[in-house]
This record gives sequence, C-alpha cells and structure tokens, in this order.
Amino acid sequence: MNLYLGIDFGTTGARSTIIDSQGTIHCETEYTFANDRQLELPSVWQNALWAVIEQIPPTIRNQVSAIALDGTSSTVMLCDTDGIPVCEPILYNDARGAAVTETLRAIAPANHTVLSATSSLAKLLWWQHLGGLEAQPLLPTKQFNLCGTGILPVVEKLYFLHQADWLAFLLHGKLGISDYHNALKLGFDVDTLCYPNWLTQGIAGAATPKLPQVVAPGTPVGEVRDEVRSRFGFPRNCTVCAGTTDSIAAFLASGVNSPGEAVTSLGSTLAIKLLSHTRVDDSRYGIYSHKLGDLWLVGGASNTGGAVLRHFFTDTELDNYSTQINPEQESLLDYYPLLKNGDRFPINDPNLAPRLEPRPTDSVEFLHGLLESIARIEARGYQLLQEFGATPLTKVYTAGGGAKNAVWSAIRKRYLKVPVETPVQTAAAYGTALLAMRSAIDLRLED
Repeated sequence: MNLYLGIDFGTTGARSTIIDSQGTIHCETEYTFANDRQLELPSVWQNALWAVIEQIPPTIRNQVSAIALDGTSSTVMLCDTDGIPVCEPILYNDARGAAVTETLRAIAPANHTVLSATSSLAKLLWWQHLGGLEAQPLLPTKQFNLCGTGILPVVEKLYFLHQADWLAFLLHGKLGISDYHNALKLGFDVDTLCYPNWLTQGIAGAATPKLPQVVAPGTPVGEVRDEVRSRFGFPRNCTVCAGTTDSIAAFLASGVNSPGEAVTSLGSTLAIKLLSHTRVDDSRYGIYSHKLGDLWLVGGASNTGGAVLRHFFTDTELDNYSTQINPEQESLLDYYPLLKNGDRFPINDPNLAPRLEPRPTDSVEFLHGLLESIARIEARGYQLLQEFGATPLTKVYTAGGGAKNAVWSAIRKRYLKVPVETPVQTAAAYGTALLAMRSAIDLRLED
C-alpha cells in the first residue's frame, strides 16, 4: 500500500498525519516544542521533526511513498552552504521589519503584498541593513555565533530560506528550494513564476543571500536522504515534495473547492482564506492572494486569536466560562485583543496597540468581550475582501482549536451572516498529506 505523510509546523508544535489514496487516516502523531531557552529554534524544530516521525510505527513508515511539510508563513532564516543556520530565525509575527519601511517602500511597487513589517522581504532587508549583513563582507571563513546580538557570522555564502524550506531540506538534502505559497511574501511573482526585477535589483549587493528556487507546491523535489531513510525505514523511492504554509494546509484539509467558501483558522492567531475567482492584493490592509490552481485564495492573517485567550484563561476555564455566555446577546465591550503592539490584518499597523480595557471583574463577561471582539475582526476581514472585489462569501468553515468552541462559532455566525461549519478534517497536517498524495498520484499518471 502507498501511504502519504504530511507534517505541520505550527506555533507551538509539530504534527503528522499519514493517509492512503482514499484520504483515510492511518496514523497521527504530535510533538510540543521544548521550552528550553538553551536551544536555538532550529534545534527545537529539528528535534520536533525527528520526534513526530519517530512516533509513527515502523510498519507504517515503510509504506510512505511521499512526504510534504508546511511551516508558518514568513518565518525565515539564514543558512550557510551546508544548510546550517547561522543566526536565530525571525518568526512570522516579528515586526522588526518596520525599521526598514522606507527602504522597503523604495523597492516594492505601491500596495504590494510585501509592504508589511512582517513580510519575508522586510525581514531580509532588516538582515541586510540592520542585522549585520551589510556591515560584514562575506569571506570564506565560518565564525558561528548563534546569538541574538544582531551580529551575523562571516560565511562564504548565505541562503535565505523559509521554515518549511529548511525542514524539507533536512529530509531531501537539496538546499535552497521553496514553494510559491511560502515565497509570496518574499515578492515572488506567481503570474510570471519568477522573481521580479524590482526585487532582485533592490536587494542586490555583495552581501545578498541566495534566494530559494521556487516551484509549485507539491512538486517532487527529491528522494529522502539515505541517512534519514536508514534511520526511519522509509522505502527507497520515498519522495519529498515542495510544501506550503500552515494556513493553506488547513484550507486544503477542509476540502473546500467552491468559490465563495472560506476557511477561518482559529489557532494561536486568526487567518482567513476565501476561495475566489478574483485576485485581491492590498498591503494597506494586509490583504494578499495565493494562487490555487485556476483560482485564488484571498485573505490575511491577524495577530489576534487563541494565544490571547490562553493568556488570560486556562483551557478548563475557557470551556467552563463559554457555557455561561449567551451567544445571541451582543457584548458591549469593544476590544482589539493582542498580546503586544502590532497587527497585520485587517489593520496592517506594526504599532497598533492592544485594546483590552475596561476589564470587568466578571470573568465570563470578560471572555464574552474577547470572543465577540475577535469575531468582529474576522467579520471585518471578510467584508474588506468583498469590498475589493473577491467572490462574495457564502459559507465559512472553521479550523484550529477555536473550531471546538460552539459558543464562539455562534457568535461568529451572528457577525458573518453565513453558515459557519466545522469540516470533517481540520488539521493542517492532513492538508499537507493530501498535497503529498496528489503529487505522487500525478507523478504516477505521468509515468
């Protein structure tokens, strides 16, 4: 039997799902990131990758014919020619790129997707101008300094990679390959399928890292490296495919294929994806479009979401207090729930301050206000997409931990004014497994 492995790297951990050609799940594993401040993030991720694979029974691993991974969008890193990270990665929600806003605006076209403090390109420019690349010529010596000082090591050449690119490299050993979902916020043009001149010329210089080669998500990249295959018992022809981002993987898992239907991912953050005939991009509001076959996935990602709820409540408290909320009664508390300054969508402002006052003494009332406010942000996001020409919203499927909260779903339905449902499959790892499966089947059909 041919099986297909999808691995999802989210905010708090890694998960795997293995399916067959009918989409039936054969195994699922999970690993929470170690809270060890002595470990650099790449070590945490690598340990998690090996751990979720190790938990899969050997009798299942030896039937896996294709693997795909997803990672958090715009989580980026610099590596040397051996694929070894030379400094700490910059995470998806890190807004240090605000310091190079003027440089970014001088390079990119008006209203482009990359015009955000958290875009991949903003982070690359930060490394070039403020993170040490410009100050240190790249010489043929290696001086590793894995610290957060802002001083980069001197190496002969650097590769700029996304989280999913590097994790896939650990499996197939081919450095510098990405997919056009991850590369969108770097500035890759999905219409022409190449890096535009304004990008390559704008970052050109002696200290410019090598940008990844970009292929379509699901493209076969290479077979699993011999040492990985030997360690885990993958078959000889097991192929690693180009991946995607975590929110697109969750969309793929939902099975949505009709324009007008959307998926809201309610995890640590809030991300919305609407399947549309029309492409919409507007950096003023953090709106961007991913290519998905002949259609577009239009949406954005906000820093509000489950992480804010868990900052104030335990899981038990969330369950208990939610049952005491009347979802048909509107809360008059008007919050903008964030853990720190800055949001990406539907307000694209790296300095946007959280609004969490006034805080009532009643915990149920406070939670009601938070849930209601996040629902307003979600509804405003979908409203913007349609104002700018996306296909009208007809139904919203919910993925992520927030999908389990029936009261929250009822509140959201009141704002969205369309059916709100939970798809059969919601896990991003299931979506990447589908990506691997479709890639392998297409490859067999071509043969």
